[in-house]
Amino acid sequence: MRNRQDVTGVAYKYLEDVSIADVAFEATGKTLDGMFESAGLAVTNVMVKNLRSVKPGIRKTIKLENKDVEKLLFNFLQEFVFWKDKDLLLFSKVGVKIKEPKKPGQPYSMVATLSGDKIDAKKHDMLVDVKAVTWHLFKVEKTKDWKCHVVLDI
Repeated sequence: MRNRQDVTGVAYKYLEDVSIADVAFEATGKTLDGMFESAGLAVTNVMVKNLRSVKPGIRKTIKLENKDVEKLLFNFLQEFVFWKDKDLLLFSKVGVKIKEPKKPGQPYSMVATLSGDKIDAKKHDMLVDVKAVTWHLFKVEKTKDWKCHVVLDI
C-alpha cells in the first residue's frame, strides 16, 4: 500500500487488492474540508507521479450543493476528471470550504478553488488515466475525523 502526504498535511493512502481495473484510496481529514482536499489530491496523484511537478498556475472555482455529503464528494471528485478530459488540467493545490446544513433537508454547499497546470509530458511523469469516480464501495464517514473510501475507474 502506498501512502502519500502533501506539504499541507492532508493525507491519503492507496488500497491494494480492491479491483484489478480500478484504483482505490482512503482519504482523511480532521475536518470535512480537509478530507475533501485530501481526496482531490489523491485523484490527481493517481494520474501523475509527482504532485510537485504540477505547478498551480491555472485556477478553477467549483461551486456545488447536495443534501448528501457522499454525493457532494462524488460530484466534487468528478470535477477533477471533467477538467482533465476537457482542458487537460491537473490540480495540485486544492482549497475547500463546506457549509454544513443548519436544518435537516437543507443541502451542504461547497466552494472549492483548484489550482494546477495543463498536462505536459515533458514535465509530468504520467501514470494512469482516471476515467471516472465509481459508486463501488464509495463511503464517507465521521468518527473522530472524516474519512472516505473511493474507487476510481482507470
